[in-house]
Amino acid sequence: IDDELNIRELLAEYLTGKDFKVTHVGFAAEARRVVKDDPPALIITDLQLEDSDGLELVAELKETLPDVPVILLTGILFDPPVVAKMLGGKVSAYVPKTAALAEILVEVRRLLPKQ
Repeated sequence: IDDELNIRELLAEYLTGKDFKVTHVGFAAEARRVVKDDPPALIITDLQLEDSDGLELVAELKETLPDVPVILLTGILFDPPVVAKMLGGKVSAYVPKTAALAEILVEVRRLLPKQ
C-alpha cells in the first residue's frame, strides 16, 4: 500500500520475480477492499498515504487480520526503539524506503511462513 506508483511497481516487480504473488494498491479504500476480498499473507504499507493515516490503516487492518504481519516501509526515518514504542506491536518490521530491495526481501522471507 503506497500512494507512490513507482514504489509500488518496483516492489511488485521485484517480489514477483522472487516468486511471490503481489497485489498493490495506492489508497486506503482499495486496501480495505482487497483485504476483504483476498486476504493477504503479508502487508507492506507506507506510513504517509494520500487518503489516510498509515498507522490508523494498519490498526484497522490488524483488527480484520490480526495474524497477518505488516512491514512499514516509509521515507520518514525513526529510531528503531521509537518505532517499537510508537507502533505498539502492530507492525512486524520497519524498513526505510531508502533500504535496498534485498533488505526488504529479507524481512518478507522472515515474516512469511515457509511455502
